[in-house]
Amino acid sequence: MNKLGLLGRDISYSFSRIYFKEKFEKENITNTTYDNFDIETIKLFPKIIEETKGLRGLNVTIPYKEQVMPYLDKINKKAQAIGAVNTIKITKKGKLVGYNTDCYGFKKTLKPLIKSYHKNALILGTGGASKAIAYTLEEMGITYQYVSRKLSKGIGFSYDTLTEDDIKNHQIIINCTPLGTFPNIEDCPNIPYQAINKKHILFDLIYNPEETKFLKHGKKNEATIINGLGMLKFQAKKAWSIWKIN
Repeated sequence: MNKLGLLGRDISYSFSRIYFKEKFEKENITNTTYDNFDIETIKLFPKIIEETKGLRGLNVTIPYKEQVMPYLDKINKKAQAIGAVNTIKITKKGKLVGYNTDCYGFKKTLKPLIKSYHKNALILGTGGASKAIAYTLEEMGITYQYVSRKLSKGIGFSYDTLTEDDIKNHQIIINCTPLGTFPNIEDCPNIPYQAINKKHILFDLIYNPEETKFLKHGKKNEATIINGLGMLKFQAKKAWSIWKIN
């Protein structure tokens, strides 16, 4: 039996497990299972590799996209450049190879929405997912700035310094923070939402709830809004093609 799974922390809500369960049923794939590997610390990762017979691949989510990298035997060029891994392939020889499919999923969902005036973006948060977003925006020729709680090297704005003009000058705003994820659905990044208009795209990597408070603020001001579900579906397809399970 081939085994696949999701590595993360507090991932009972996981989209991936449901997605692959439905895929296997629909396509009559009976030789493969997909489970959650919910661990408190990355130090438990080698134990999973050691004790899970038939493990062929893993998706990786918060908070281990960067932390897992030192445990891998090889990292694909793109994932190396991004500095985060969200897909691991386990070869027949037992080698762990890291990939990043976040960039693929993000690009496929954002590209159809881009108009000529979408030139500048704000990335809210600085975790593993935000690195893939930054890499993709660069590929697409879109300038970006990070927004974080504190100003430091490489961070364009802190939430305290972000003005209405800054919002107006950045027509794409991507939430890469977990703020607003179920069950804390009343949370959202603290930005001047009143400056958002119909030329804006608000992209939330969160998919549960379907419409976060962040997206609701955008909708109210007639912005184009999109959640992380489409991105996740593209990522899952890409991961499946990397694992090459027969």
